[in-house]
Amino acid sequence: MYKRLFVIAAAILLFGAASRSQTLFTYGNYKVDAKDFLRAFEKNNTSTNSNKAEAIKEYLDLYIRSRLKIQEAYSRRLDTLAQLQAEVDNLRQQIVDNYLNDPESFNKLVNEAFERSQKDIHIAHIFISTKKADGTIDTLAAQQKLEGIWNRLESKEDFLKVAEKYSDDPAAKKNKGDIGYITVFSLPYALENLAYTTPVGKISKPYKSKSGYHIFKNLGERKALGKLKVQQILLAFPPDVDEAGKKAIAKRADSIYKRLLKGDNFGKLASQFSNDYISAASGGSVADITVGEFQPAYENFVFALPKDSAIGKPFLTTHGYHIVKRIKRIPIVTDATDKSNMLILRGQVEQSDRMEVSKEVLYQKVVQKAGFQKLPYNYADLMVLTDSIIDFRSPAAPLKMTPKSELFKIGDRTVTAADWIDYAKTFRYKSDGSGLKAYDRVMDEFIQHEAEQYYRNNLEEFNADFRNQMTEFKEGNLFFEIMQQDIWNKAQADTAALERYFTNNKTKYNWKESTDAVIFFCSDINTAKMAYDQLKKDPSKWRSIADALSEKVVADSSRYEWSQIPNNDKSALRAGMITGTVTNTGDNSASFAYIVRLHPQSQPRSFSEARGLVINDYQNELEEKWITELKKKYPVVVDQKVLESISK
Repeated sequence: MYKRLFVIAAAILLFGAASRSQTLFTYGNYKVDAKDFLRAFEKNNTSTNSNKAEAIKEYLDLYIRSRLKIQEAYSRRLDTLAQLQAEVDNLRQQIVDNYLNDPESFNKLVNEAFERSQKDIHIAHIFISTKKADGTIDTLAAQQKLEGIWNRLESKEDFLKVAEKYSDDPAAKKNKGDIGYITVFSLPYALENLAYTTPVGKISKPYKSKSGYHIFKNLGERKALGKLKVQQILLAFPPDVDEAGKKAIAKRADSIYKRLLKGDNFGKLASQFSNDYISAASGGSVADITVGEFQPAYENFVFALPKDSAIGKPFLTTHGYHIVKRIKRIPIVTDATDKSNMLILRGQVEQSDRMEVSKEVLYQKVVQKAGFQKLPYNYADLMVLTDSIIDFRSPAAPLKMTPKSELFKIGDRTVTAADWIDYAKTFRYKSDGSGLKAYDRVMDEFIQHEAEQYYRNNLEEFNADFRNQMTEFKEGNLFFEIMQQDIWNKAQADTAALERYFTNNKTKYNWKESTDAVIFFCSDINTAKMAYDQLKKDPSKWRSIADALSEKVVADSSRYEWSQIPNNDKSALRAGMITGTVTNTGDNSASFAYIVRLHPQSQPRSFSEARGLVINDYQNELEEKWITELKKKYPVVVDQKVLESISK
């Protein structure tokens, strides 16, 4: 195991060196790379400017301002605030499980699954079991049998005849090892690899699994058939059925088939007669049929049904007689850019045994990046200590190790005997309940577990997407916190400063044409129609109408400028009218207004009426003064050549 951990897995893909770093701008002693700016631009830019160069310049100003504020937050050590740290830790716990796969190897597995989904492979199989009839394991006998079979195959003996005579797969006596067509996800990943890497007409090298040895022959390939949606009626053979019973079942199947041809309802007959009780409960509907899931006789028949709605004659499998109706053919997706299909494939990969490959690459990446160091200790002494603690055994001689004894290091983490024993207590049993695992196997799993935990705890070092997401969240919180402290709280709480600002800028705060009105904000158009109809009957009851619909309606009574009034037909406003409803196509919400009184002339606003506008303007003034101070503290220098290059 230790030797394996020092070998970098061949599955790790080494991509070309990243493009040369380009500094777009500096602020004080800090610099921003062009690629980081572009990533933020592509993610957050909301400009409607169709000219990319101009949109980038507009966004650059906003980006520089945000970097200055965030750097000031770091300088004040706001990132050490307990509340902000707790929020970052909470997000990390929420999202870390989504990133526990090596992205490069995982994407490779998804792309490989897509490529394999494009064809089906006709496979013949020879199996040599390492388990004897009495249940004991005899690897030597299996190897000797394998050698004899391999010699026959190399001598050009017929693969199917050899399978029929020598394969330990019980089905081989009937099917001669021909297991039919398989496709992606039909077999365990290791055997799927064996099938998809064996050329047409060729025989694979023997592969050893936990149960024995496997040899495949590729009998042929075809374009993938995709899936079928079908209904079926199964007339199953009872366990003790004799030939007379089988004939009676065949006769009943034929009778049901004739009723179907005359137009009888398939779902009704399936519910009445099918012995597949799960599908019978849904009118014979079964899960979509994929190549490689069922007996070849079954698959060959149903995939040969010529068209949708076709009903096949009763056919025989080892289960009994089947009557199948084809509902719909679902062709394989051939477009690698189809996002919905690739999302499905990603889910299938995540749920498959392929993930062991991705995990292995992940472990090797940890070893490569963080380092793995086996520390000097005696393995036999560790096992004695383990038995003494886990099984309460009294050691025959004094213990030479303690729970504090160090076993190995991963990165900066030192793993002790106590860590090992805690793991072994829980994970030393086989998952099938058949007993204890060998300690060597548990140790292998323990080392992989520790590597995964190191990866998990230091994920920012390994995964750029995770690091970026965490950084964006952390710096977003810092931005909010420092704006709250330096701008927003000051602007809202300092009434004297707001009044002075209002007095000095009164001419900015005049009412344009305005009205006293009640605006109804409704969650949907149907609610808006209901409120509108009730209001039209008696506008004076607007408050009770809004209260009755409070879960779906908010009514806001205030003074508004005419441009703020929802009015879909742009009718001239007059006292007592109810404006036409305006619908928001984005969320289907709707609004309309009840006009109480008009103020057709421009008038000065009082401080209380202008307070919201004053706060906004005063915040802007405070922010501009602050930005000027920050630019003195962190002088900004933009590399115009780099800016021009990324703007093209």
